[in-house]
Amino acid sequence: MVLPLVPQLEGHTHTLTPLTTDPATPSHPSEMADLDIKPPAQAVPKRDRVRWRPHDVELGNVAGPSNLPGLGRTRSQGSLSIHSARSYSGAADPSAALPIQYRTVSIDIDDYNRKAQIAKKAEKAAATDLADLVWHTISVEDAIRRLSTSLDQGLSQEQVKRRTAEFGKNAPSPPESHRVQQVVGYFFKGFGSVLLVGCILVFIAWRPLGQPPAPANLALAIVLLAVFFIQAAFNMWQDWSSSRVMASIKNMIPDECLVIRDGVQVSAMAVDVVPGDVLLVKAGNKLPADVRFVHVSSDAKFDRSVLTGESVPLTATVDATDKNYLETKNMGLQGTHCSSGTVTGVVVATGNRTVFGRIAKLTNEPKKGLTTLEREVLNFVIIICSIMFFMIALVVILWAAWLRKSYPDWINVPTLIVDCVSVAIAFIPEGLPIALTASLTISANMMRKNKILCKSLKTVETLGSVSVICSDKTGTLTQNKMIVTDCCVGALAMSADEARDTLVAEHAKAESGNTALTSNAMDQLWSVSGLCNAAEFDAATRHLALAIRKIHGDATDQAVLRFAEGLGPVADLKRCWATKFNLAFNSKNKFMIRVLGMAHADGLAMALPDGVSAIFEPGDMLLTIKGAPEILLDRCTRYTSMSGVAMTLNPTVREKIEHIKNTWSSQGRRVLLLAHKAMSRTSVKSAPSSAAFESEVLEHAKTGLTLVGLVAIVDPPREEIPSVIKTLRGAGIRIFMVTGDFALTAQAIARECGIITNPDAAIANVTALTRDPLAAAKSSSRDQSPSHSGTDSSDLQTSIVLTGNDLLTLNEAQWDQLVTSYTEVVFARTTPEQKLRIVREIQSRNHVVGMTGDGVNDAPALRAADIGIAIGGGSDIAVEAADMVLLESFSSVVEAVRFGRMMFDNLKKTICGGTHHRSGALPCSAHQILGIDSMDFLGASARGLHQKYTQHSL
Repeated sequence: MVLPLVPQLEGHTHTLTPLTTDPATPSHPSEMADLDIKPPAQAVPKRDRVRWRPHDVELGNVAGPSNLPGLGRTRSQGSLSIHSARSYSGAADPSAALPIQYRTVSIDIDDYNRKAQIAKKAEKAAATDLADLVWHTISVEDAIRRLSTSLDQGLSQEQVKRRTAEFGKNAPSPPESHRVQQVVGYFFKGFGSVLLVGCILVFIAWRPLGQPPAPANLALAIVLLAVFFIQAAFNMWQDWSSSRVMASIKNMIPDECLVIRDGVQVSAMAVDVVPGDVLLVKAGNKLPADVRFVHVSSDAKFDRSVLTGESVPLTATVDATDKNYLETKNMGLQGTHCSSGTVTGVVVATGNRTVFGRIAKLTNEPKKGLTTLEREVLNFVIIICSIMFFMIALVVILWAAWLRKSYPDWINVPTLIVDCVSVAIAFIPEGLPIALTASLTISANMMRKNKILCKSLKTVETLGSVSVICSDKTGTLTQNKMIVTDCCVGALAMSADEARDTLVAEHAKAESGNTALTSNAMDQLWSVSGLCNAAEFDAATRHLALAIRKIHGDATDQAVLRFAEGLGPVADLKRCWATKFNLAFNSKNKFMIRVLGMAHADGLAMALPDGVSAIFEPGDMLLTIKGAPEILLDRCTRYTSMSGVAMTLNPTVREKIEHIKNTWSSQGRRVLLLAHKAMSRTSVKSAPSSAAFESEVLEHAKTGLTLVGLVAIVDPPREEIPSVIKTLRGAGIRIFMVTGDFALTAQAIARECGIITNPDAAIANVTALTRDPLAAAKSSSRDQSPSHSGTDSSDLQTSIVLTGNDLLTLNEAQWDQLVTSYTEVVFARTTPEQKLRIVREIQSRNHVVGMTGDGVNDAPALRAADIGIAIGGGSDIAVEAADMVLLESFSSVVEAVRFGRMMFDNLKKTICGGTHHRSGALPCSAHQILGIDSMDFLGASARGLHQKYTQHSL
């Protein structure tokens, strides 16, 4: 657990006393003088858990506050012990202040509490230094002028080079090494001190006590000294190699952000960001530096819990809301997440000049105390040493009370010392530290070779105990490479190629002058697809073929934008229409809205039916919307026919559209509805820049929409998924799909992945779950059999598909029946809160739950699960929330489970294999004991690791 920024109780909205800030312009007006802030004082951050909302129950008719416990995890801790290279907040987290190292006998696997005086020192220092920052109080224009940048052009490459040379890389300073303490630990941790004392005593027994000096005693002393130095050298080499391994792991996940340079959007590594860079941020991104916001969407919010402990995301603004640099909402601080919306900002501080950099500089102190494994080994050492000293005392007492008097010539003092050392060596497992560190390091290297980033080895052991894995669909089970395959205009479905051919034919008719038979229905579909879209083409790849161009944005928007570009240049659309308001897609609304103003009259003929375009005036606005059909279809009152005319959406046409949607969904395709609505300037009372405009737009979007068409998107499953599911199921692990997709789509994908094996007729729904507790208990007990615990008896698998709305109605008896009686479960149309509830309900029924995901909406469930598993290409917030990151694909989870199941057994084999012969070693000489001991432990390590693909294979 990491200390908060200020030692206050959770729930306080402010963690620092408001600071008095002088808003006056600094006296140093040179180009970059304001950036060179004086050497910072630091504060210790509160590293809190990711929270989605102030209460984490699903939306619905839920009365009163939630009594569910706060997000937390009891089995898996230290989620930032090894962090993504993109996660610069990790440098500010005490658990990541030092590289992960296998020091002597342990790997750092727990976060530690910092002392109270460090927090007080940090608070005082931060309050003094942050009071001098004025970036939040000056105007946007002034900030841009001071940074010598441009919102449209950004920085030039020459400016970037100069500022990199001046301010350095955007990375925290490395922590102090404290080499002296490390070297002392190499020699004296474990049984090293006992070996050294024994060596000194044997040297004394050789000389001056030896009369004459015995060469055997000298040889024994040299052997003990050699073992002492060999063990220290091994520990030193192990520490160095482990640090090198972990440093390479941290670089496995690239850390990129989107910036504007030389007038184009480019991807840049976060370490290369410099003050003055214009940064583009969307939901799920983590800020790589301190940023002053210049443009924010109406729904833009940032999760600052990592700094302030506030669980409620704060709304982003352009103007200052507080004099306190940490409390104002127009600043984005490094390490905080964008939980929703989009933001454009200007970087004002990087590296150690950021708030997190200041904090990290203070918290870069060595951890104090022992890790869990070190404590266990210390207890083992204490027990062994206690027995050892008891036996030595017994030998000395017997010699002094009996042998010395009855047999004075048999054992003299030098011989007694050698005998006592031999007894000590007989009890000391000198090879234990070597065996333990070797076992842990070999496991870590094996995971690294399998592209598994484990933030702590404790989580690997947890994964070995998992009984249920709840997996997100998009990007986890599927490739997250979406393609629009079909579309529908009016009630006519066609393929994407046919749509392109139809549009070309219509344009050919118009060019030939045959305007009587032309239709702009396909133009309207093209317009909404290209304009109501948050994705952007990468400027550097515009010259490439459409299929291989790089697009910035989520996978769904990328697919629709590529489809629109295939119909015609999207740049022509954007030339005619200017964005006035944008509401980003989120998992609750399940739609995206973009309000546009006319910039050129040519856009009317492309975007609107003839009757509407004729009355559309320059001050009017066009509302475009894209989202889930089941949400938006009921809001549509008209539809665009193939003739391009807006017609009343009657029940017959509605039924045809529903049929098309259901057909595509049953084939595993994601279906989106595209619609628009013209808003006259008299019907809009607020300005687009005002806060009230969002409410007006949402009210307009509730009714009167004109359905332009549907698009079907294919996201094929990863090739390896069916075999992975089969392997995990054979290992006794049940796989539940938890997705926000339509039920029929989720069911089809689940069948392709192997999660559902039964035919459609055998798949149950919510009606199969009885609300009667007695009947549910009987059903659950009847279904408690090996076949219902994940074995390969596929003919006995029971399948069920539930939606988010179904979850709202389930009582405890139905949850009991669902968790115990069904082996193939698909949850569709779920919100982030419902995903969280699913994890907790399964946990409450004595299951160890793993959660896999890659999106922002998966983060709460990832944090709450016993072990959260993120996909390497996922969002920053998902990687942050998870305990383990699969750098390549979901198939790595099989190897991770193998390692988890073998790890604890390997340690037991290592200890037991090296100690079960100890009692028989007493009659041996010290030389023989040392040889037997080392070979025993190395052999035990080898035997334990050899079990990987025998006893513990899945």
